[in-house]
Amino acid sequence: MIKTKRVYEPYEPSDGLRFLIDRLWPRGIKKEELKIESWLKDIAPSNELRKWFSHDPSKWEEFKKRYLQEIKEKPDYRRLIDIARNNDITLVYSSKENVYNNASALKGFIEDELKR
Repeated sequence: MIKTKRVYEPYEPSDGLRFLIDRLWPRGIKKEELKIESWLKDIAPSNELRKWFSHDPSKWEEFKKRYLQEIKEKPDYRRLIDIARNNDITLVYSSKENVYNNASALKGFIEDELKR
């Protein structure tokens, strides 16, 4: 199972292995409080893509395509797929937007890969 969760929501044992997938460390959070397996900042969207998208729902489908192109060759993406095959994981993000964000896009990509 793959879940997404804001960094400001409390940790729960059902989260499984947690991975922070933002390029910048979230404001007001101490590293020891976040309870993450690792910080995968290289898997986050590029600054250019993030700024272009700006959580605009009308750009969502194009954002997902561009984001997938950016991460397809990154080792952390493949690593997450391998981990998700045998573990529950939670993709942790800091955006206030709960639907149109990189964690939701990445969750969909990983789920599609696991179906193959």
